[in-house]
Amino acid sequence: MSAVVTPFTASEPRRLGLTVLVRGLEVQAAIGVHAHEHGRLQPLFVDVELDLGAAPIRSLSDTLDYEGVARIARDLAAGEHIALVETFAERIALACLTDHRVLAVKVRIEKPGAIPGAAAAGCEVAYSR
Repeated sequence: MSAVVTPFTASEPRRLGLTVLVRGLEVQAAIGVHAHEHGRLQPLFVDVELDLGAAPIRSLSDTLDYEGVARIARDLAAGEHIALVETFAERIALACLTDHRVLAVKVRIEKPGAIPGAAAAGCEVAYSR
């Protein structure tokens, strides 16, 4: 008995999701827990991934402006001293979630020079609705 193989018929493509991202954004931030880190700015590299789901994208209002995401990170970096990169990442993530189109967010912060001999140290946080 042989199996009958039916050819795959292509139907309309179905988008599974849309991720908007900003990667490798460098900001100068007053950050760190150690005394030698206070009173000076340090570089941070910021990656943000925003899950917008599978809703149709027909205009800019259906998606996110990359510059708006970068502005959140820049404004936070320009603000008061923050002790932990984890706090920095969390604040960016929660600010991104204020937009109702964002279903999930992942923020990665790298702090170059934090550990001698390492390219960077940092953290990654993720939130979803």
